[in-house]
Amino acid sequence: MRPVPVAFHIGPLLVHTYGLGLAVTFWFAYRYFERRLRARGYPTNWVLALFVWVTIAAVVGARLMHVLANLSYYRADPAQVLAVWHGGLSSWGGLLLAVPTGVLVARRRCPQLRFGAAMDVVAPVLASAWAMGRLLGPQLMYAGGGHPTHQWFGMYYAGEVGKRLPVPIFQAAEDFAIFCALIVVERRIGRLVADRAASASASASGMAAPAGTVIGTGMVLWGIERVLDEKLWLAYPGQLGDVLVEAAGLALAVAGVVVLLVSRHRWHVWLATGPSMPETSAAVGATATAEEDGHETGAPVGAGRRFAADRAQA
Repeated sequence: MRPVPVAFHIGPLLVHTYGLGLAVTFWFAYRYFERRLRARGYPTNWVLALFVWVTIAAVVGARLMHVLANLSYYRADPAQVLAVWHGGLSSWGGLLLAVPTGVLVARRRCPQLRFGAAMDVVAPVLASAWAMGRLLGPQLMYAGGGHPTHQWFGMYYAGEVGKRLPVPIFQAAEDFAIFCALIVVERRIGRLVADRAASASASASGMAAPAGTVIGTGMVLWGIERVLDEKLWLAYPGQLGDVLVEAAGLALAVAGVVVLLVSRHRWHVWLATGPSMPETSAAVGATATAEEDGHETGAPVGAGRRFAADRAQA
């Protein structure tokens, strides 16, 4: 079985499969994020500019982190530093630059979108985009496989000798499972908020339902995933980059636990007080998903749009 081609020609133009796949992934993330914002009543005319800046920051940060983690290799061959088409993008480096860039652009272009709500909105987008990106990115790149294997599911990758563990396919399945878990959490929160809003105990306290549960869950699950992926399928003894990835995954999971604990405390206060109208993105998420997919979730259809309109008028 021959490796998947990492490049092909369209006339005189050389197209790298890895870059093309990532471009499709970024386009998907842009459209999905825009759709989720629109379903919640937020303006979306700023999203294109956001994704231009986030894409640039993600690629620069991902490449920079990869080069730093493999500095001895690139010192020996500095010309390869810019050879992104050969692979070598760190998810952590992309996040380190892309997240603050996205936050700054969002605060300037859409100030009514609060930080916690924005993170809950974007969490499923990131999980689904990572799932797609693993199949259209590392799976199609130079030296994209994991450890050598003789198992029947091993695959051949360009630039690597023998059959390799198809780690990008494993990661895509894991990321899609995380995406499904986040959607389940989002819908359950939406049903809870809808039930509270419809009950007689819902007072006009004006206290918004807490954000953070969706993004906190994503942080814990994805952090654990990255630690296990690196430990089981990718890491080689003595490599600094592997140690840094594992440490970053553990730190992300711990930070996610902290976010969940804070969110849990706020939910206790919120449930004891009784809100007048849901504001968290997770709360509106069930309504938004219902409007997107045509399914009934228990939340009133259009609640997210009405709430955003009320806030804009206020």
